[in-house]
Amino acid sequence: MGNREDLLAGARRCLEEKGYLRTTVRDIASAAQVSMAAIGYHFGSREALLNQALFAAMDEWAAGSGRLAGQGDTAAERYADTWDRKIRDFADMRWLWAANVEAFVHAQSSPELLAILAEEQRKSRPMVAAQLRGVPQEAVDEGDVRALGSVHLALLTGVMVQCLTDPEGAPNGREIVRGLRTMVELLEG
Repeated sequence: MGNREDLLAGARRCLEEKGYLRTTVRDIASAAQVSMAAIGYHFGSREALLNQALFAAMDEWAAGSGRLAGQGDTAAERYADTWDRKIRDFADMRWLWAANVEAFVHAQSSPELLAILAEEQRKSRPMVAAQLRGVPQEAVDEGDVRALGSVHLALLTGVMVQCLTDPEGAPNGREIVRGLRTMVELLEG
């Protein structure tokens, strides 16, 4: 690997071990076994390098968990199974979700990172809506992007935070489906 790839691998290790906010330039350079100046040369800043490493890890996760999958026969069972898999991912990759929360907090004082996160959410909404509808992304209308995609991302973020803060008390897939059904009943009643 070259210095750039070494730095990305080092930054990922630092994210796994120290998180987003506590990782320093020195930590990354040491993990990558390159000079601290290499970070500036290849990425411009520690934040830009950490962002790239974090988003690459998120892309890896999304590639492996992007589709609705499950054993169930009904859409509700498949959705619950999908949530159970996501919740296992939150436990198995706790570092990734904690780093995401740290990045969200840091973005409040970093207009550059805030813009990147906002763009990532804009790109995720149609993808999520298409997955939930079971159609190609081009077939999803803007109403589903804004409603279905946005609500599912809000639910995903909320469940992720619950899993990070209270893993034993966080809902499982069946409870999420039950909660959604109850919400629909309340809204229609």
